[in-house]
Amino acid sequence: MLHLLKLNSNIRSIRRYWGIVRVLSKYGFNQALEMLGLADVVVRSRRIFRSKAPDIARLSSAERMRLALEELGPTFVKLGQILSTRPDVIPHSFIREFEKLQDNVPGISFDEVKLQISRELGENPESFFAWIEPEALAAASIAQVHRARLTNGEEVVIKVRRPGVVELVESDINALMSLAQLAERHLPGSEIYDPVGVVREFARTIRREMDFSREGHTIEKFRDNFTGTPWMYFPRVYWEQSSRGILTMEYVTGIKVSDLETLERQGIDRKLVARRGADVFLDMVLNHGFFHGDLHPGNVFILQNNIICLLDYGMIGRLDDSLKSFLTDLLYAVVRCDTDEIVSILMASGEISEELDVRALKRDLSCFIDSYYEIPLKEIEVGRMLLEFVDIITLYSIHIPPDLMLLIKSLVLIEGMGRNLDPTFDMVEHLRPYIERELRQKYSPKRIAGDLRTNMLSYMSLARSLPRDIKEIINRINRNKFKIDLEHRGLDKFTTDFDRSTNRLSISLILSAMIIGSSIIMHTDKGPLLFGFPTLAFFGYTVAAFIGLWLVYAIIRSGRM
Repeated sequence: MLHLLKLNSNIRSIRRYWGIVRVLSKYGFNQALEMLGLADVVVRSRRIFRSKAPDIARLSSAERMRLALEELGPTFVKLGQILSTRPDVIPHSFIREFEKLQDNVPGISFDEVKLQISRELGENPESFFAWIEPEALAAASIAQVHRARLTNGEEVVIKVRRPGVVELVESDINALMSLAQLAERHLPGSEIYDPVGVVREFARTIRREMDFSREGHTIEKFRDNFTGTPWMYFPRVYWEQSSRGILTMEYVTGIKVSDLETLERQGIDRKLVARRGADVFLDMVLNHGFFHGDLHPGNVFILQNNIICLLDYGMIGRLDDSLKSFLTDLLYAVVRCDTDEIVSILMASGEISEELDVRALKRDLSCFIDSYYEIPLKEIEVGRMLLEFVDIITLYSIHIPPDLMLLIKSLVLIEGMGRNLDPTFDMVEHLRPYIERELRQKYSPKRIAGDLRTNMLSYMSLARSLPRDIKEIINRINRNKFKIDLEHRGLDKFTTDFDRSTNRLSISLILSAMIIGSSIIMHTDKGPLLFGFPTLAFFGYTVAAFIGLWLVYAIIRSGRM
């Protein structure tokens, strides 16, 4: 039974793969598909979608890709939304288009919602909920949200995962991985953008987002991290009414942070809220290394007494100690306008290619820093400055960790909300004490001693294993079992074209033999006659004519005479 399920899954993935390729061809990405070795699909798609080509041709490549993602469905809309935060991977024209992608999907019916709740919780919804609002509060590609009331009278919201979405997403991930692997094999320079790595990161993100139990645990982790912060509020999770596909949370009434008129009317201190919001975000990043990754104004509510409540914990970012250290050093070097230190930090990160023009990078970074030299610190937008910095280093194919890009996007949003609440808001002033504290800790005797101890242990482990490893290599050489695997890249297309040419040559030889043989038979009087000619010769000419016409048609269709 397990093998049958796996076979069905593979068939579904293959169908989805070819569906994706056809949609990309429909929207005019034929050249890229040909480079991936999918020329046959391109030829067939040209015949099918020929009538739509004039309309598509008037659009830019970024617009066509956005339309293709929308047609491909929820997984690809989500992929586009994530890529819109990665200026190090895609051009700005694509980012602007992908930012327009919305989860414009119709909601599932209320009957389907109740059926999904029953499947997930194992009992009828009436066993857990006294009332569920039939109309959804929000509907997206992964889930939709309904307001409800527990049997004990508490007001809640239920996040219900769409039925069948997990299977659809897995099929799409398999198809995307196949395309990413083709890109790595065929597209020159693709290793800079790491398409397989991008798909793996996307798969990790969307699988996490589909598991609502993880989101519930994330809320509780944030609550634990801010136990001593009375002006932060996190909604309660009701675990008895939750599962991997259902999340039941406390219903929170508050004011959107962007609704300035209501905030003023309710007596909210906007300057205080702006300061608290910046502090809590920096605390998430630089103290806990665990931050909310989707802090747009719709997910930030302000409660009475200037209390901040964050919603929707499906997307989070993490910074380990090494990434926090990298970020702190980089920010400190940018603030000090130290170009040499910036380049040194980037080189130490190991993300610089061998072909990097260091002098050109320093020149561009100096121009970037000079543009901020005379601007007062309180007027500098840190998020925007970091985005400009990313634009520069992206030109030199320097890889940016995905969590760091998510952090920069979140910082832009936080800074924008802060300035909207308080026009005098200064993110630099909020950053300064965190950076100084991080630097003090980094160069403290305790931290240095710990780093030395870790390095010494690593070297000792290497010293112990090195003789054994060298002996193993020598033994393999002596036994003629030492192997070096060589990988040829870019030969697949040549092999395919060579096979096609060889096949056409073979068919041409067979065709010539049939014509010559039929001509010889034509001069004999042996066998039955048809229209006065030997039947066998007539049959040979007919078959040769069909094969010849088919061969000419195939050559013309390929566009290569």
